[in-house]
Amino acid sequence: MIRNIIEIGNPALREIAKDIPIEDIKSEATQQLVDDLIETMYHANGAGLAATQIAVPLRVCVIEVNQNPRYPYKPDIPLTVLINPVITFLSEERLSVYEGCLSVPNVRGEVERCPEIKVRALDREGAEIDITVKGITAGTFQHELDHLDGVVFIDKVKDSKTLCTLKEFAEFHEDQFRNTVKQIVEHYGS
Repeated sequence: MIRNIIEIGNPALREIAKDIPIEDIKSEATQQLVDDLIETMYHANGAGLAATQIAVPLRVCVIEVNQNPRYPYKPDIPLTVLINPVITFLSEERLSVYEGCLSVPNVRGEVERCPEIKVRALDREGAEIDITVKGITAGTFQHELDHLDGVVFIDKVKDSKTLCTLKEFAEFHEDQFRNTVKQIVEHYGS
């Protein structure tokens, strides 16, 4: 079922999500939540969606990039379901990237992201996930996990002068950012 994506200003977007008990992962309610997140993400052309974005304060998010029209410069990411994810930064380095968000419609802004992270989580079957994610893809994962902690990308914008509408991003910043993404992908492989 397609759910309503809440937008900035809604207090539910700032809630810190609670872990899903392991014994509840295979429940009908959790499986339906995962299905709803995936369907809602697809419907909105998102690169990811966290449960907090549909006003459900549980630690689950979904991520997928497959020639996404909202982010044509992002490398593909297979459909990934993360339940109770924990992130570890593996580098002191930070990359400056433009991000947008379904909960902050029609806005882009520059944030700093760690280019190499470890993510530990459970999948929708309760199996352990332990992956290292690099480059632009690492930023996508950090963005969604931030949502589970009540953080929205604009909280991390270092310079408010980088905030822009999608129209202005396309006209004034996207070409340069595509070059930046290309360099990051060449360096990190994703």
